[in-house]
This record gives sequence, C-alpha cells and structure tokens, in this order.
Amino acid sequence: MFHVEHHSDLNKQSETLFLKTKDFLVSGKTFELHWNAEKDILLTSPKPAAEALPLYYQSESYISHTDSKKGLFDKLYQWVKSYSLGKKVRLIHKFNGGYGSVLDVGAGTGEFLKRAQSKGWEIAGIEINELARDISQKKGIPLLSSWEHLPEKQFDVITLWHVIEHLPDLDEALLKISNHLKRNGVLIIAAPNFNSYDAKHYSQFWAAYDVPRHLWHFSKKGIVRLFRREMKLIAVRPMLFDSFYVSLLSEKYKTGRTFSLKALWIGLLSNLSGMRSKEYSSHTYLFKKV
Repeated sequence: MFHVEHHSDLNKQSETLFLKTKDFLVSGKTFELHWNAEKDILLTSPKPAAEALPLYYQSESYISHTDSKKGLFDKLYQWVKSYSLGKKVRLIHKFNGGYGSVLDVGAGTGEFLKRAQSKGWEIAGIEINELARDISQKKGIPLLSSWEHLPEKQFDVITLWHVIEHLPDLDEALLKISNHLKRNGVLIIAAPNFNSYDAKHYSQFWAAYDVPRHLWHFSKKGIVRLFRREMKLIAVRPMLFDSFYVSLLSEKYKTGRTFSLKALWIGLLSNLSGMRSKEYSSHTYLFKKV
C-alpha cells in the first residue's frame, strides 16, 4: 500500500545516517534520517512516492487538516493556534509596514487567512489536502489546490507556517516562492529545529520528526542556507508553545501516556535552554527578498 523511493535531488555522497525513527501516526513503518552536510538538513529516507504520500495523511489524529477539538491534544493545539493567529497577523503587518497582499502556502483549514482578511489583507492560499480545502471553503476562504492554479501575480508577503518540511519538491517550491514574492517582499517560514533541547532529549521519539509527512528537517543554519541567494534574513523568533505541545506528543509516542507532567517539564527546559543557545523547538524566520 505504501510505496517509497529514494531522494535523487541531493548529493548522496554528502549524506550520513543521523538516526532511525518511525511513523507513529499512520503506518508504523521505520524510516531513516540522513544528514546532508552541505545543506545542514536531514532527509527522510526512503521518501514516499508521490502517489503514496497522501496515504500518510489519512488519520483523524492529523490535526492540522481538521478543526477537531475531541481530545486533549486537539484542544491544546486549537487553543495555541487561536492565540497564535493574532500574533501571526500582527507579525506580517509589522514587517510589511502595513496591510497588503499575502499568500499562505499550506493554508490548512484557512484560519490564518480568515484572520488576516478580517484585518484588511488581500488573501490567497494553497492547500493540497481536499478535506482541509473543503473546511476552509465553508468558512468563506477558497483555497487553490496547487501552484499551477495561482494567477501570475506577486505578493507582499508569503507565509509557510510549518509547511516547508512537507514539500515533496523543495527546489521547485523555492523557485515558485521567489517568482511570486515582490522585490523587498517578506517571506515567513516556521519550522521545527532538530538542534533543540527537546529534539535531542526525545531522539527517535521526537514528534516533530513526524516521518514521512516531514520529508525535510531543518537546523537554523539549514534554513538560512536555503534562501541565502535571494533572501536576506531579517529576524528569527522562537515559537515557545511548540516545545510543550511537541514534548507532550513525544512522551505519548515514547511511553504511551496521553498526558505527562514530565513532558511539560521537558518543554520548559527546552525553552530555558533556548534562551542560552538560541536553539528553540521551533523558529519563525523572516526574510526579505533582495
């Protein structure tokens, strides 16, 4: 049922085995993470074939494609998401210097775009998952299914909130982003950080590896290297809630416990460690096209 293929777009000779982990959500299959020294990123191997990749998202537990509030993790996720939406909209307003047009790639159920639109932004979004698009449509936020359906226009701001790690063809996506971002436009990337304290503590159980839905895994250095040719890094912000949510889910994968005070402690330790090392569980990166 699940077919896989190996990456072919990066230099295999520069890769070494980093660790082995598994898909805790859907298939239970084991995957390897290979470190690409040149880019300082990890690659999920074997990479699912394009036609099989959607199968790994077919789970009621995959919260980013639903608005579910059934269990503890769902409620926690939705609470944090609601709180974060306001911060995200204020962030794009600040770094754009006012209102404008925003393209959200991997828009999920459309909540960010809905909030941005209510504040005066011209919006557009891309989401490949049909269920998520349907939910967004019911909110009055229509989403496109692919880059190919996007009009030939450029945007003031492009956002990818925990999306870049999911993109099957990273090189093509980076080209599309560059083509659709205005000169001096703002690019915002949110991504987990495999150099964080919680990532090292939980190792193969770290929920933010989320193989094989996450095809790529980034360090701070790796993200900057991806965009250094055309984008200037202007700010990096920690995502403080991520360490708690990810640690709770990681502890569940490791011990089977749905809730754990230990996980909250690890999340706190990760943020305290990040204050010294600047290596948080997740970061938001802000670039300007030059």
